Amino acid sequence: MSSHREAPEISKDPVADSTDFYAFVSPDRSDTVTLIANYVPLQVPAGGPNFFEFGTDVLYEIKVDNDGDGKPEITYQFNFTTTYQNPNTFLYNTGPISSNTDKNWNSQQTYSVTKLNSAGNPTVLATGLTCPPCNIGPHSTPKYADLAQAAVHQLPSGETVFAGQRREGFYVDLGSVFDLADLRPFENLHLLSLGGAGKGVDATKFVNVHSIAIQVPKSMLTSDGSGATDATSSKSVIGAYTSASRQVITLRQDKVPGARHVGPFTQVSRLGHPLINEVIIPIGMKDQWNTTDPANDGSLVALYQHPELAKLLPILYPNVFPNLAALTDARADLVAILLTGIPSGIIPGFQNYTGPVQADLLRLNMAIAPSATPSTLGILGGDLAGYPNGRRVMDNVATIELRASAGATDPLVAPSYKADGAAALVTDGVAPTSDRYQATFPYLGLPLDGFNFPANVA
Repeated sequence: MSSHREAPEISKDPVADSTDFYAFVSPDRSDTVTLIANYVPLQVPAGGPNFFEFGTDVLYEIKVDNDGDGKPEITYQFNFTTTYQNPNTFLYNTGPISSNTDKNWNSQQTYSVTKLNSAGNPTVLATGLTCPPCNIGPHSTPKYADLAQAAVHQLPSGETVFAGQRREGFYVDLGSVFDLADLRPFENLHLLSLGGAGKGVDATKFVNVHSIAIQVPKSMLTSDGSGATDATSSKSVIGAYTSASRQVITLRQDKVPGARHVGPFTQVSRLGHPLINEVIIPIGMKDQWNTTDPANDGSLVALYQHPELAKLLPILYPNVFPNLAALTDARADLVAILLTGIPSGIIPGFQNYTGPVQADLLRLNMAIAPSATPSTLGILGGDLAGYPNGRRVMDNVATIELRASAGATDPLVAPSYKADGAAALVTDGVAPTSDRYQATFPYLGLPLDGFNFPANVA
């Protein structure tokens, strides 16, 4: 998964599990950037009677570095509150929900937004903002699109925010990827082939997720307040990530329900680039990685220079990746893509370099306009507005990172290396479906409802 259940400890704490992070120039409002942090992975739509929600004991943050030091100069904090309208019923709702403050919705969530500057000084931007309910079904949430739209809030400070359930935008053949990378389109070439190739199976097609989305004018993200109009300027590039934190002490009393949380907040989850903690960080370090800050990632550079997946592909697919098997040099391409951004001169007309500090940040050159003909393969597909220039909701990050790991991007920085022909073709065989997305903020589509989609089935 992009970052779903990626580490032993966070897999037990879904409300704090950062599953996907997106950063892109808004296609319909190109003077703004949209940042989306998803949490609470793999939600089966029929998840009652206690439907999914944000954690009221979790501090959610979206952080932006605009000067290349790997540390945030801008932080948006989101704190959630749950209010029971009727504590004497087991029901999530006692009738049709016609608004986000309808008394029929028993478990209402609201939230506050606070902005911190580089010194950590807070400014409260809004309180009491409403979330929509989960999409229960045609009787409980008969006009769900209206409920969702009513949860899009314009802040007096200039940002637009949304927090609530959405359709899962990340797509991947999870079953094949984690079954010894037996990718179905190339199954006949696998070391343990079962006898034939086939189409990929989208494991996340019928699940939902909880999204925190914020749309910010570019001028509020740049270090000098400019509008990010020069694609060659370092001031047009930001690095961003999301994190979730919990208080350091949890107190439970014998025969008393619930818990008290005490003390300062400490980070338990983070996410910049997709798939890093899944396939780059080894299992013995995953929990620790989630607690550290991106500015410290330089100590792990060897894991990026010699990724385990690149070593496994020639073994799992004999004679398919001979050049990759012989490649022993440190992978400078992956370091550039994932830890520093891509400098000028490597890809014509493009850079998203933030400097020498190595940090897992999703880097976005805000001066590159949204593509009129976007490719889900992003830069590999000739589309400079896509991943790894930030990440859009429909970008095929699983295939992009498979191909990069297989050596497709190494010739960019090591011209003497010839990538295997298979490197430009390898994929899990899954493509996005248009119903998962929408053209306007918050861009991820409406969540599936539990009545019509009772289980994760094709």
